[in-house]
Amino acid sequence: MSIIGSHERLKKDALGLPQIVASTLANIAPAMSFFFGFGLIVSGAGVAAPITILVAMVVILFLTNTLSEFSKYRPSTGSFVTFIGMAFGPVAGAAASVFVVFGYLVAASSVVVIAGGWAHDTLKMFLGIDIPWQLLSLIATGIVGLLVSRGVALSTTWAAIFFYFELALLLVGAVIMLIVNRASLSLAPFEWSHLSGGLKGIGLGFPIAIYLFIGWENSATLAEETRDPRRNIPRALIIGTLSIGLLYIFLAYATEIAFHNNATAIGKSDIPFIDAFKASAAALLIIAYLAGMTSIFSSLLGLTNSQARILFSSGREGLLPRVFGKIHPQHRTPFVAMWSFVLIALAIVILFGWNAKPVDLYGETGSLGTIPIIITYLITNLALPVYMLRHHRAEFRPLRHAVIPVLGTILTLFPLWGLVQPGQPAPYNIFPYAALGVLILSIIYGIILERRDPDLVQKIGSYVADEEY
Repeated sequence: MSIIGSHERLKKDALGLPQIVASTLANIAPAMSFFFGFGLIVSGAGVAAPITILVAMVVILFLTNTLSEFSKYRPSTGSFVTFIGMAFGPVAGAAASVFVVFGYLVAASSVVVIAGGWAHDTLKMFLGIDIPWQLLSLIATGIVGLLVSRGVALSTTWAAIFFYFELALLLVGAVIMLIVNRASLSLAPFEWSHLSGGLKGIGLGFPIAIYLFIGWENSATLAEETRDPRRNIPRALIIGTLSIGLLYIFLAYATEIAFHNNATAIGKSDIPFIDAFKASAAALLIIAYLAGMTSIFSSLLGLTNSQARILFSSGREGLLPRVFGKIHPQHRTPFVAMWSFVLIALAIVILFGWNAKPVDLYGETGSLGTIPIIITYLITNLALPVYMLRHHRAEFRPLRHAVIPVLGTILTLFPLWGLVQPGQPAPYNIFPYAALGVLILSIIYGIILERRDPDLVQKIGSYVADEEY
């Protein structure tokens, strides 16, 4: 094992299990995701929408197995890029570095735009202050950039604070709705007979249900700064997925009870949780809006912290321009990658959505960004058995390292199909072609880079999170 100079490494042992779990949950942003996604799930699944969320959680657990196994053997800040590259070679690794960073950047822009949009609506509704959402998005981006560049412990702490505040507000709101509407309490949301169209109903709401969990994987990119990453990263992945899944199911149940199990009314609501809470306790509506604000801001902190590290790792290993691999000499953070990541996400908002409605742009960029991310999930699943057979054949376990990843791949094809199937309205109908174009360009880039750098195969995964230096 090669010894890497300490000047090239992030701050070791800066985070423990509670910090990386909180950062992951903050990135998922349950309030933001649930507010805008649940109505669509109900439109497909009907009253038994919580069953769809439960199925989505199980599918994510299949994916969690893959990332957990990789992290046990090769904990890396590069995450997907490292795992794909070590399984399929440098061309695949270089292509993955471009493809998944593209997806994360576009998806991050959805959080940037909704940060400004939600803050604008909240300030206008409760304080009568009308500040352009574009300016609020700019301010949020600047604050996040400053926090994440000054230290992983500092930014993770703030992400955790905002997340737990968000969590408390969501739980308070849900409990209030259940108390006010206790006469409507029933088990209908969990009964198969209330699932519209049976399995077809699950399929219709499934892509959105999977989208609620996007970000579950981000603790893996914090491996280099985590104590005992081979043990804590897998634990964080499982804890995060189970926790957020159970929270979504509880919020779904409370929302449906507040709507008296009226799936039609929920489907017509733009933000069902807000409308349900307003009908249950209008005087306390600010609780729901504050939950949304803290959710969005903590998500922006969490995703910049974690996803920018893939950009950093790719730069450090030579897969992308090396400037992204620079580390701040004092704070030991990948400050160039972080600032680049969050500013490019802001630039996407400015270039493509300056005059758009924040909610519309949120949906569009979120959908486009999710396509490369889900494809990366699929490829990583297939990479696990290849990696194990190539590098750890003696420890290969058919169920854990082949059957579960392949099954996870098959199940993940359903939400991918929901995003790329023909017949979608504009601009969603062009997103599959845009993602395909980026994928082709990424592969071409990988081929060129491998020919220019014959040693690339040795650089991928060369920075193991817990190696001595």
